[in-house]
Amino acid sequence: MSTKLVCYGVRDIEVAFFNKLNEYGYELELVGENLNHDNVCKAKGADAVIIRGTCTADRQNLEYLSENGIKYLLSRAAGINNIDLQAAKEFNLRVANVPAYSPNAISELAVTLAMMLLRNTAYATNRTKEKDFTVDAKMFSKEVRNCTVGVLGVGKIGYTTAKLFKGLGAKVIGYDVFQSDIAKEIVEFKTLDEVLAESDIISVHLPYFKDKNHHMINAEFVGKMKDGAVLINTARGELQDNMAILNAVKSGKLAGYGTDVFEGETSFFSKNLKGRELENKAVEQLLSLFPKVIVTPHIGSFTDQALINMVGISYENMHEFITTGKCKNEIA
Repeated sequence: MSTKLVCYGVRDIEVAFFNKLNEYGYELELVGENLNHDNVCKAKGADAVIIRGTCTADRQNLEYLSENGIKYLLSRAAGINNIDLQAAKEFNLRVANVPAYSPNAISELAVTLAMMLLRNTAYATNRTKEKDFTVDAKMFSKEVRNCTVGVLGVGKIGYTTAKLFKGLGAKVIGYDVFQSDIAKEIVEFKTLDEVLAESDIISVHLPYFKDKNHHMINAEFVGKMKDGAVLINTARGELQDNMAILNAVKSGKLAGYGTDVFEGETSFFSKNLKGRELENKAVEQLLSLFPKVIVTPHIGSFTDQALINMVGISYENMHEFITTGKCKNEIA
């Protein structure tokens, strides 16, 4: 008897990957939309569902899944803050995630955003788009090899980011409560305040813990940063206070801000809202500050290798559950 998986949030370009990586012969139903209250019914009759980090895995949906025979909830992301784990436990849903996938995917985006802001390429190309080929003072920049880059959170992604910046010639310093020996070969660890004060570029790669670092990037945080620094967040939107960043960019305290994430991003990311004003006024105003503010719609993991890792490991998680009754990536 085949095992049926309903996979939510599968973009058209991802379909071939889901099919090609299906070495265990699962019966697949690929749903383009993220899991929500309207389409959760498509999971009826399945053994498991695979979701993205932007899917709605709240109590209502988890109760429906449980009542309709689904036993496993597999997230193809590392973050699990979109899953009501308490409800999953109550409804006997076993949950697993993909704790690590291509760190280069997120790191390359972080470096790209930082370099665009440092070299003012978004500003320059926005002008040449209008056939203005003059060079003005706003296009002048430092070279990254003359910069200090501060990496906050030097795990696998932060370490890879540090290596990339180091390869470009930058001095790399970092902050992390855990300082691995391998990271020490690349990064000079300092206190958080020291990193903020000394860095020309800050790249954030911290995990999010609601009770510990919610909105840690606030007015006090930005106030401790070097004047004219660039701030990059490709980690979690919940880490940042949007108004504090908005005020810092407006005042010139920050020379630039690049992000791939926002708190509450599911209300606008993955949607075409062209010509409409966002309900989130801070995000609306941040977008208006382009090219000092550059926003990408959570595409950090949208690469070939990251997708191969996320789908492949999700399939492996399911295989472990059904063949051994256990899974090394199960979330307790």
